[in-house]
Amino acid sequence: MPAEPVIPDREFDAAVPPLSPDDDPELGAPLESIEAFERRVAGRTQQPQQSPAPIPPGEDAELAAPLPPLEQFGEIPTALAQEVAPDTAEVTVAYRVQLEGLDAADRETDANLIGMFNSLSALGKGKGSAGNVAMIRARLTEDSQLLQTILAAQGWYSPTIGSRIVMPAEPRDGAITAILSVAPGRRYSFSEIVIAAAPTDPPDLIRDNLGLTPGMPILAEQVLAEEARVAVALPENGYPFAQLGERDILLDREAGTGRYVLPVTPGPRGRFNGITTSGKLAFGADHIRVLSRFRKGDLYDTRKVDDLRKALVATGLFSAVAVEPQQGGEPVGDGTEYVTLAVRQEAGPPRTIAGTIGYAAGQGLSAKASWTHRNLFPPEGSLIAHAVAGTQEQGLGVTFRRANAGLRDRTVEFVAEAFRSDYEAYDAYTGRLAARLSRDSTPLWQKPLTYAIGAEVLATGETEYVMATGTRERRSYYVAGLSGQLGLDGTNDLLNPTEGYRLTALLQPEATLNKGFSPYVRGRLEASAYHSVTDALVLAGRVRIGTIHGADLADIAPSRRLYAGGGGSVRGFGYQSLGEQAPDGRPSGGRSLAEGSLEARYRIGDYGVVAFIDAGQAWRETAPQFDNMRFGVGVGGRFYTNFGPVRVDVATPLGRRPGEARFNVYVSIGQAF
Repeated sequence: MPAEPVIPDREFDAAVPPLSPDDDPELGAPLESIEAFERRVAGRTQQPQQSPAPIPPGEDAELAAPLPPLEQFGEIPTALAQEVAPDTAEVTVAYRVQLEGLDAADRETDANLIGMFNSLSALGKGKGSAGNVAMIRARLTEDSQLLQTILAAQGWYSPTIGSRIVMPAEPRDGAITAILSVAPGRRYSFSEIVIAAAPTDPPDLIRDNLGLTPGMPILAEQVLAEEARVAVALPENGYPFAQLGERDILLDREAGTGRYVLPVTPGPRGRFNGITTSGKLAFGADHIRVLSRFRKGDLYDTRKVDDLRKALVATGLFSAVAVEPQQGGEPVGDGTEYVTLAVRQEAGPPRTIAGTIGYAAGQGLSAKASWTHRNLFPPEGSLIAHAVAGTQEQGLGVTFRRANAGLRDRTVEFVAEAFRSDYEAYDAYTGRLAARLSRDSTPLWQKPLTYAIGAEVLATGETEYVMATGTRERRSYYVAGLSGQLGLDGTNDLLNPTEGYRLTALLQPEATLNKGFSPYVRGRLEASAYHSVTDALVLAGRVRIGTIHGADLADIAPSRRLYAGGGGSVRGFGYQSLGEQAPDGRPSGGRSLAEGSLEARYRIGDYGVVAFIDAGQAWRETAPQFDNMRFGVGVGGRFYTNFGPVRVDVATPLGRRPGEARFNVYVSIGQAF
């Protein structure tokens, strides 16, 4: 059905007055031709403009001038007179900032609100200069919002913030003042803390880790930090699939309080089950289990998952690796369910080339290089070709090493090498075969107990002083031996300890064949301790005792004897320079030694300085005699990196004797002990 008109046509026509040529003559006139219209318009535009009327005195000529025709109108840029200096191309307006009232809020919080504002302020970033006043006003508006944000983050949700611009009395002589005034108002606090979550085990797991209580100020940073603690604590205590919902803080502006509600979905409590792996594999799931530090049925702990991920990365075999829990739903029977770990591998290049260079007094300059295939014999069976080229040692060798051999951080190693050593104490050409089984500490897992057992055979031709002839002659020695080492570690850091102690014992039964069979036992005991006097100052001490029993000194190959002196022994002296001296003045080594060191280590950021004193000596007898002890003192510099400190030590001997250097320099990686 069509809609009825609001006003009928008859009523509308009656309301319109009649028009006729009598009422308006123009309605009956004929239309003008196009040619006539164009002539009329052209004649109008060609008429000369009338001269403006005289301007009365005191009036602005520009205001009295007639407006130009539209076709002649153009935009003319203008600028305020006080903003433009004569002959200046760039327009600038100077200003200064005045902040009022924020210090009252600053005194109520540990946060530096004024410093925070100054570091983020748009006016501050402008450095007192703007293109025009409008730009200053825009910066004022931006800084007003910044103050709102800063105050809200510290619990002031209803501040009053005003801004204004004060123009200088003399435009050409003064700067504009941009003023921000702050009235913080009441600081809001929590009225109630509500955790909306299903029961957990233990029952107060979430509340104990959410460090928010009624009466505390509502601080955004603290809220985020406490929620992060909850997000970390849940998967560390058996809840791998926990999720935190969106918090709700209902503000009561009259009371100045807020009701905090945090929804949490803990998910099922889990226990470790199996491991699956996929992707471009470096090794299978069985070897991944070797690297893990948990067993099936252990309560899920994300710290152990992170440790496994780091151990996988530490193998050096991956360009990318990820470890994620998967919910299987299989019940254990105690209210928990099994969780499977899915390991995604992306095997990387297994080959590496490495090199190091170092220098030490008595050992000279040495450069070492190696080529390694880390997974030639999976899993983690590496082949290493290594070489050393130095002023006093040169050699080549091949090593087979299987890392994490059936147990995490257990290493099996076989070595074949040949090298030449040319030291002050002896000159030797040596071939060596050795095998070793060890379990050592790593930066990822520092163990209180470590061990190593090994065996080696070597053939060596070495020079030594022969009393009968008074000359040095080369003799051949064939040595076979076993070794066992046990270490106790109670320090707080593997690479740079500041507290605790270490104790290492080494026992090496050996036999030498050289015009007869000479069995003997080498032993060494070493202890070190560390104590932090302040956060920056650490005192460290070390003692080492060594002995050889069962053979005369002449029946022991010079390279197997005991020596003192050098960067890892007694600094201030050359490598192996202390001990018994042959008639030609060169060290002959001994069957016992004693060493000690004290260091004061002061660290400033990534740099440090060390003052130290070392003492030591080697003797012909099988037990240390503690006479004729030699001392060296010095200072050193440290540059701390994530793989340990780089060390440079300079030392001088006390009671320097003829032939001894005044200063000795030692450069290496790691602390002296």
